[in-house]
Amino acid sequence: MEPTPVELETGWRDMDAGVARLKRILHGVDGVSFSSQEYIHLYTTIFNMCTQKPPHDYSKQLYERYKKTLEDYIKSTVLPSMKEKHGEFLLRELVQRWKNHKVMVRWLSRFFHYLDRYYVSRKLLLPLRELGMSCFHDLVFSELKTTLAAIIIDMVDHERDGQLIDRALVKDVLDIYVEIGRGSMAVYEQDFEEAFCKGTADYYSKKAQTWMLEDSCAEYMFKAEECLQKEKERVAHYLHSTTEPKLLLETLSELISKRAEQILNKENSGCRVLLLDGKTEDLSRMYRLFSKMDGGLSQVSQIFKEHVNEEGMSLIKHVTDAANSRKTERKEVAGSQEQDFVRKAIELHQKHLTYITNCFQNQTAFHKALKEAFELFCNKDVAGCSSAESLAAFCDNILRKGGSEKLSDEAVEETLDKVVNILTYISDKDLFVEFHRKKLGKRLLFDRSANNEHELSLLSKLKQYFGGQFTSKMEGMLTDMATARERQTKFEAYMDPWPESCPRVDLSVTVLTTGFWPSYKTFNINLPTEMIKFVELYKNFYNENQKHRKLNWIYSMGSCNIIARFEARPVELIVTTYQAALLLLFNEADRLSYSDIVTQLNLPDDDAVRLLHSLSCAKYKILDKEPSNRTISPSDMFQFNDKFTDKMRRIKVPLPPTDEKKKVIEDVNKDRRFSIDASIVRIMKSRKVMSHQQLVTECVEQLSRMFKPDIKIIKRRIEDLISREYLERDLETANTYRYLA
Repeated sequence: MEPTPVELETGWRDMDAGVARLKRILHGVDGVSFSSQEYIHLYTTIFNMCTQKPPHDYSKQLYERYKKTLEDYIKSTVLPSMKEKHGEFLLRELVQRWKNHKVMVRWLSRFFHYLDRYYVSRKLLLPLRELGMSCFHDLVFSELKTTLAAIIIDMVDHERDGQLIDRALVKDVLDIYVEIGRGSMAVYEQDFEEAFCKGTADYYSKKAQTWMLEDSCAEYMFKAEECLQKEKERVAHYLHSTTEPKLLLETLSELISKRAEQILNKENSGCRVLLLDGKTEDLSRMYRLFSKMDGGLSQVSQIFKEHVNEEGMSLIKHVTDAANSRKTERKEVAGSQEQDFVRKAIELHQKHLTYITNCFQNQTAFHKALKEAFELFCNKDVAGCSSAESLAAFCDNILRKGGSEKLSDEAVEETLDKVVNILTYISDKDLFVEFHRKKLGKRLLFDRSANNEHELSLLSKLKQYFGGQFTSKMEGMLTDMATARERQTKFEAYMDPWPESCPRVDLSVTVLTTGFWPSYKTFNINLPTEMIKFVELYKNFYNENQKHRKLNWIYSMGSCNIIARFEARPVELIVTTYQAALLLLFNEADRLSYSDIVTQLNLPDDDAVRLLHSLSCAKYKILDKEPSNRTISPSDMFQFNDKFTDKMRRIKVPLPPTDEKKKVIEDVNKDRRFSIDASIVRIMKSRKVMSHQQLVTECVEQLSRMFKPDIKIIKRRIEDLISREYLERDLETANTYRYLA
């Protein structure tokens, strides 16, 4: 016998009583929970009403009544209580009502579990828990969402202004936005986050306007960074984590992005002033802030570049003005201005490199900006002197004995590193090499090098940066000097058996390899017999060891120590080989005319004038001249000055300085022509056919490591190679060349 079906209204009366009991529990009137018997009774009632055969299967009606029960409760109890509250009280009421609603939905879902498990899933309806959330959203949340967002935004603004708020309450409310979305963030994002981000933008827009007027750049950035940090903390305390990037973006946009130019160029406190005053902490903060915005660092690095260039140009102007004001002084003193330029350029580079390392986190854009700025001003002439020449002179000052730069070994190494860094910015590196080679030659030949280890160290640094081609000749020069010292020891041993043959002369010879050393001006002077004897002796010694090499004597680079016997006392004179040869003529004659001296020594007129001027018109008047004036002419007569006196027993008689700059530049230009020719032929040999523009571009690219070739000169070299039949013009294609094998 089948059980009697439970009618809908009969069963629902039990359910209605259960709902009434649930409401009393929520209001704290009737205990805290259902007993097991009550729960089983209500569950069984629903189960029976869902499992009866039609027409007594009330699943559909029960689903509808579940929803209506929740709606009736919300309309009769929840909404009236919400409408009475405002501000934070409304938020607290919402939080409490939401907690109650979740409890109610949880219990009802348990009672209706069978309905949820079979009927709802079979009919693809909204699950009961989600239906319960949907009721609260549609009836409560939709009505209040604008008001709720406004209250929370207002509370957050108060917190931003320094007031204390109930963070736990805000978090509870915002959790409702997330929970009510049923696994989706759409409700939170659309109903709260969008309005909150807009409110944040409005708040910081007003703040930024005020701060820009009142604060310096450093103070403004301090406040901006502090605000960003506080917004980050705000997310951690009560906002959802997905809000953080959007919130920080809005804050950054209002405080930094929209006012970037104003901040960077703020009068008396902007980026340039911070760089000038060395405000590393503020510059670090600027980097942190601007690195967060798109294109922010490019704006800062551009100002950094302009500032460095301005500093460099100011340095050039200062040195040029100082040099012009001292034109009347000795060349060595005037040259110190160029030394000062290199020293200050190194300091400038070091200062801004420190900014990049310590403040800008070695960011590539700033290294590029520093490079471009230094390339702009380092390739300008300073007081008529190129940077390549100035750098070579500065290195000479460090590396030679008696230089003005008195540094420890560690300081020398550090300074040479910095010099090489500056050299990387100079386009005419080959010009530096030639000037440095010229000065290195003098240091080595005249024993002026302070430390051979430092010479090798500089070459090692140059080789590391620019390749072996850059330093090969100078390395050869140092090798020659080492070989020369060994050979000199052998020569002295060679001379030992004949001590009577050299009673008056100690001869020291340095043999140089022609390809390594700079070209030196020389001519075959008629040496005195005292010298010829020992020159021939050395030739015999050398030819015994080197059968297939020929010696060419460079007398212009030689030096002599001779004893001059004056009436007062003998004085040791340190003179050049030419000066010594000239003075030794007066051992055989009391008076000599200008023409006698030129004829006997076989001297060119220009060199004769320089030699005679140094001995008769300069500081040390070893010779008397008639007439007694400061110019040398062909009609002059000369005689040994017996009356000469000096407080020193040993003096150096210098020759008037010659301007070697023009010769160096000519040699470099000549070498450049060869380099351009070689580059063009090398490119064409591999490519066979190339357009004019491609050839020029590739040629410039190949040669730019050593110098920046002039396009006009490249064109002339192409024409020259065509005339020498290395290339030919393509008859079919305009502006195209073919390689001729």
